[in-house]
Amino acid sequence: MTDDRHFLRLEVVSPDGPVFAGDVAMVVVPALRGELGILPRHAPLVAQLAIGELRVKTLDDTWIRLAVAEGFVKVQFDKVIVLADAAELAGEIDVARAESALQRAKERLALIRDGKVPAGEEIDPYRETMALRRAKNRLAVVKKG
Repeated sequence: MTDDRHFLRLEVVSPDGPVFAGDVAMVVVPALRGELGILPRHAPLVAQLAIGELRVKTLDDTWIRLAVAEGFVKVQFDKVIVLADAAELAGEIDVARAESALQRAKERLALIRDGKVPAGEEIDPYRETMALRRAKNRLAVVKKG
């Protein structure tokens, strides 16, 4: 007797370690050029991730949401590996920390915009813009649940 059930093995990893691992029905990743839906038996691919929401449809048809930063997704038939610079399950996002990061990035970008960066201090506009986008994403994902 053969097993006709089909599922994906998903592993989400950040520099801090594994964030999620399990068998799932579907994965939707925020690829650089838009969302990418992945079902079992997907053709192999590698894609660059954008900052955004990664959605996972479990085998019992519920959805799990994660906030992810830049990285890559690799698909090999029934296995999906997400390597992200940062990844957090929606239920584990520290809202106060995300709000603080958002405020700090806004303040630092305002210093650059207004030409008021303190002498001897370097503020990288790209880094602050990315920090702002990541904080906004984390807050948006936690709001959705």
